[in-house]
Amino acid sequence: MDGGVARVLLARAEKANALDSPHLEELSRAFRELKGREDLHVAVLAGAGKAFCGGADVRELGSLSESNAGAFVARIHAVCEAIRALPAPVVAQLHGAVIGAGLEIAAACDLRIAAPGTKFAMPEVRLGIPSVVEAALLPRLMGAGRAAWLVMTAEAIDAQRAFDWGLVEEVGGEEAVERTVKTLLGAERGALRAQKALCRLWEEAPLSVSIARSIDLFAESYGQARFRKPG
Repeated sequence: MDGGVARVLLARAEKANALDSPHLEELSRAFRELKGREDLHVAVLAGAGKAFCGGADVRELGSLSESNAGAFVARIHAVCEAIRALPAPVVAQLHGAVIGAGLEIAAACDLRIAAPGTKFAMPEVRLGIPSVVEAALLPRLMGAGRAAWLVMTAEAIDAQRAFDWGLVEEVGGEEAVERTVKTLLGAERGALRAQKALCRLWEEAPLSVSIARSIDLFAESYGQARFRKPG
């Protein structure tokens, strides 16, 4: 970690960063370990090689049975939950292909920036299985109809359509990622963590609960002397 920024890399480039059980467990562990870092301000998740992530490892998918398939997708969920539970925001740096489980992991990040030419797809129905676990985040990002189109047709969309549909926040390369990181570093760390917690609450809780909790966090910011007086 350097200057409050942690960089996590999917490093199975020879397999398009396809996710098998050992790599999923390693990724979960990396984010769980980051959770305890009080000096962490922002994390960036990227993929080595020509793709961010080509999805779940097809060899392991082919070896699954009814008795162990649930445990495999639970490992994908564990990665997504570790990302969402990280107090600091996570920026997904996307390029090449973002497929299946890789797209679910990207959806679990707080912000997504896709390089021009990036392709997104949820091809599971063509394999005879549904898209599951954090695919449930897609309607929140894109709207129900667009999410249904993605998971039911299994057709790919490009970075521009992903931006137009709300799946990614920006289309750009490494400079766009670094600009976003710099912007996040300009925010007070405790306030940024409180804002991430509220963003998750807004997704999951009734409006009245979200508002009540936001009032408490606003007051706590003053109690912890985080408020910066303008000027």
